[in-house]
Amino acid sequence: MRRLRPATALATVTVLATVATGCVTVHGELEVVPTATASEAEQAVKDFTEAYNKADKAYDPALDAGRVTGPLGAVNQAGLKARSVTSPNGNPQHQPLVLTDTTYLIPKKAGWPRWFVANADSNRDTDSGAADTRWLLVFVKNGSQQLWEVAYLSILTPGQIPAFKKGPDGFVEPADPASTTLALAPRNLSEAYASYLGNGKPEQFAPGPHTNGWREERVKGARRAGLATQYVDQALDTGDFAPLGLTTEDGGALVFFAIRFHERQTAAPGYRPKVSADVKALMTGEVKNTVTKEWVASQTVVVKPAGQERDGVTVLGRLQGVVSAQGS
Repeated sequence: MRRLRPATALATVTVLATVATGCVTVHGELEVVPTATASEAEQAVKDFTEAYNKADKAYDPALDAGRVTGPLGAVNQAGLKARSVTSPNGNPQHQPLVLTDTTYLIPKKAGWPRWFVANADSNRDTDSGAADTRWLLVFVKNGSQQLWEVAYLSILTPGQIPAFKKGPDGFVEPADPASTTLALAPRNLSEAYASYLGNGKPEQFAPGPHTNGWREERVKGARRAGLATQYVDQALDTGDFAPLGLTTEDGGALVFFAIRFHERQTAAPGYRPKVSADVKALMTGEVKNTVTKEWVASQTVVVKPAGQERDGVTVLGRLQGVVSAQGS
C-alpha cells in the first residue's frame, strides 16, 4: 500500500467557514464547551479510516473527499487523482490502514471551527526495523451540519510529543492564534516559515532537517548540470489551512500549520526537465524547457514560551505533496 511519510505524502481543499454575529447564543456557538464528545471523536476516527481505505484501494479521490480538508486534503486528493491516472485499476498493493490505542486531545472553546486531535498507533510502522511512531490527526468541523474532516496529519515518535496542559476535567487548552505568551504567535508561523525558507530570517527556527537542513538541500540542488531550480514560498493560513495548536505543560505550544511553495525547474537549451508519471498526471501545459510544481506542506512545531525566542520554534515533522504542475 502507498504509505504516508513525515516528509512526503500523496494525499481536498474544502474551505468552509461560519461566522457568529450578534450577542445571542445560538446552539452554544458563543459558549465555551468541549469541541467534541468522546463518542463523537471515536466515530470521526472510524469514519475517516473507512473512507481513507476505500479511496486508497480504488485510487478514487471522491471516496474520501468528505473526510479530508486543508493541507492534508490538498495533498491527499491530488495524490489520489494522480494515481487514478497512473493506476486506473486501483491500488494493487492496498493494505487497510488500522489505527489502534487511540487517545483524544479535546479542547474547550467557543464558536466555530471546532477541532480536536486524535493520537493513534498505526500499522504503518510494522516493517522490521522501523521506528515506533504515532499518528496525530487534527479533525476540524466548521458547523453543526458539517462532517468531521482531517486537516492535518503528523507522524511523530512518542518522544517528540510533548505533555499537554489539561484542566481538572481532562480537557486540553487550545493555543491562542494571537498569543503573546509564545515565542512566535501561531497565526504568524506560516508567513514566518515561508520567509525563513526564502532568506533565512527570522531566526527563531531551531536548526534541523526541516529548517537549515532543508535550505541547504535546496542550495545544493539549485544548479545541477543542465538544470536550474528556483523556489517561491508562500504563507497558507486561512480557512481550513489556519494554524491550530495546543498549550503544553511548560507554557509553550504544539502547533500545526501549512505553507505553499512553487518549485520551478528550467532546463538548458535543447533539454527538458524530467517529469514523473504522478506529476505528469497533474500537469497542465506542455513541458518544453520548464516545469513548475506547486506543493503544499504541513508542519508540526513546538513553540517555546515568550522570552525564549532564540531557537523558539522547533519543526518536528513535515508532510508535503505536489498538488498541481504547469509545463511551459
